[in-house]
Amino acid sequence: MSISSISASNYTGSSSPFPGSSQTLTPAQQQEVAQLQATDRDVRAHEQAHLNAAGGLATSGANFTYETGPDGKRYAIGGEVSIDTSPGRTPQETLDRARRVVKAALAPADPSAQDLRVAAEAEQQINQAEAQLRAQQTQQQKTGGANAAGPSAYTASGAGVTSNTQNGGLVNTYA
Repeated sequence: MSISSISASNYTGSSSPFPGSSQTLTPAQQQEVAQLQATDRDVRAHEQAHLNAAGGLATSGANFTYETGPDGKRYAIGGEVSIDTSPGRTPQETLDRARRVVKAALAPADPSAQDLRVAAEAEQQINQAEAQLRAQQTQQQKTGGANAAGPSAYTASGAGVTSNTQNGGLVNTYA
């Protein structure tokens, strides 16, 4: 799963043929270069926001889609940052990872449709992990609260619920 964004999805400018080195750009070409420069800045800032918020979950740096402007330079018009959205080894780890995925997906000021989809999928992981943690708490209350792994505190959605989790539990968030 990756977080993908194209900040310049409405950009429809076309590349003019590269003018010879002795030629200057026409006003229309200068305007196109200015638009490409602005788009490039926006795309790079968008992807950097994902990277900054992803922490250790980013599996690569930003990858960009480029367009060559009438000045012969390449400008980023789209981008993508790959994020590891796999569940953790325990419900608590899954909860922590999924919260970071949501934060990374929604970090840019203008999340793309793909960013919103990734955040929604991570929210589903959060809900499932919280349900598993509540089920573990209920089971442990029924059995006296002791487990072989020892206590490990967690908080589910800020609810302030403390429980014990078993090490090595798996969460299958994709059926």
